Amino acid sequence: MKYLILAYGNQQDYDHLSGKDGGAAAPEVSAVDEFLAGFTGALADSGELVETQGLAAPVLARRLQLRDGAPVVTDGPFGETEEVIAGYWMVDCAGFDRATDIAAGLLKAPGRLADAGVVVRPVMGSESEL
Repeated sequence: MKYLILAYGNQQDYDHLSGKDGGAAAPEVSAVDEFLAGFTGALADSGELVETQGLAAPVLARRLQLRDGAPVVTDGPFGETEEVIAGYWMVDCAGFDRATDIAAGLLKAPGRLADAGVVVRPVMGSESEL
């Protein structure tokens, strides 16, 4: 069964890790990179990893909405949005409990990475197997 594990963050987290706010030092960034490489590597080794990607900062996002039947494009970041999806892992594993256990591993990340939490969602078609 496939599940999407969504990691969240905000523009301040991206600014911190990039050092734009004077925050994250190289050792902190290295620790996060090392953690994520180990986490993702273990999933690949287990055969449960389908795909993973990190997403660019919210400042680079665009929102499209219809207003009066016409598309309106708004460049990010979006003031009314505190959290955004920072990245995801698609896993194919034994069930929801296993996917939850995998996601819980992200809460052990160093620094701010785990502060916003993670969400686990079944991929369409998998819910009949729950």
